[in-house]
Amino acid sequence: MNVYTERDSGSIVADFLSEHAQVLSIAFFFALCVVFFSYTTDTFLTSRNLLNVIRQAAPILVVAVAMTLVIITGGIDLSVGSMVALVNAVAAIALSSGVPWQLVIVGMLIFGGAIGLLQGWFVAYQGIPAFIVTLAGLSILRGIALYLTQGYSIPVGKIPGFLFIGRGTLFGMPFPAIVAIIIALIGYVVIATTRYGRQVIAVGSNAEAARRVGMPSRWTISSVYMVTGVASAIAGLLIAARLGSGSSNAAVGFELQVIAAVVLGGTSLMGGRGSMIGTLLGALTIAVIGNGLILMHISPFFTQIVTGTIILLAIWLNTRIFTARFRVPWARKPEHS
Repeated sequence: MNVYTERDSGSIVADFLSEHAQVLSIAFFFALCVVFFSYTTDTFLTSRNLLNVIRQAAPILVVAVAMTLVIITGGIDLSVGSMVALVNAVAAIALSSGVPWQLVIVGMLIFGGAIGLLQGWFVAYQGIPAFIVTLAGLSILRGIALYLTQGYSIPVGKIPGFLFIGRGTLFGMPFPAIVAIIIALIGYVVIATTRYGRQVIAVGSNAEAARRVGMPSRWTISSVYMVTGVASAIAGLLIAARLGSGSSNAAVGFELQVIAAVVLGGTSLMGGRGSMIGTLLGALTIAVIGNGLILMHISPFFTQIVTGTIILLAIWLNTRIFTARFRVPWARKPEHS
């Protein structure tokens, strides 16, 4: 006769480290970057530079929050950089033509959401891999932006209300940073507390099982691409307002930075697991690295090398260390008898 006994409870510290390993690792890496650039440059820790860092990180964080939802479902969106450029260009053309800036903002959000939903429809309802759909979107959207602008930069003009979105401050904080923080908080609440968040995680874990228990798995998948479309539109507007112009060459390589931020934050590329706090830290880390390398007078092209290296290492950590095989060395093993 087998006798079963309750296993001893493990170490509280070990359990905590195992559960939050991804977020703790990116938090440590972020702190390491801050310390490194603080010692190698004289201006990194100045208030002016730190405000500049969070202003520059805002568009990345906004889209990274939405990308977290996409990757949790097991998908990916490579078109976000091209979407940012298209919204950036179309908004500048509309504003320079005299369209009220409030109407432009609403129109661009609807425009971004519609394109994202279209891509999501191809992924969820037509069964085309997200990589293929969004890779096509990357080319098509950038091409449309180039055609509309003919490769030129379109000045926005002196529109104080619109320019405030990218250049203004509120309570001493850059307005883009406030927007990004609000969106990050919304993303955290959605994933942690809402039914929709649970559906996103369930679909990412097992889409067929989610469908069989009555969850709208196809709609959930298509909706997350709509969210990235809206987020990309917000990022495009923030960049246009900060630079005072729109360009088809905006946000080149933006998708790499966004994906790097999400993967660094511990979101599983296999789907079913993600962390908005980790994404926040990942976006700040990418921004800090870019800013620190510039302050060290290193070629901006080197940033692309660093970003690519970070993506490779993050994916390796994601698939090797932070899988089910990861164990805290001193964690107590279950007892069987």
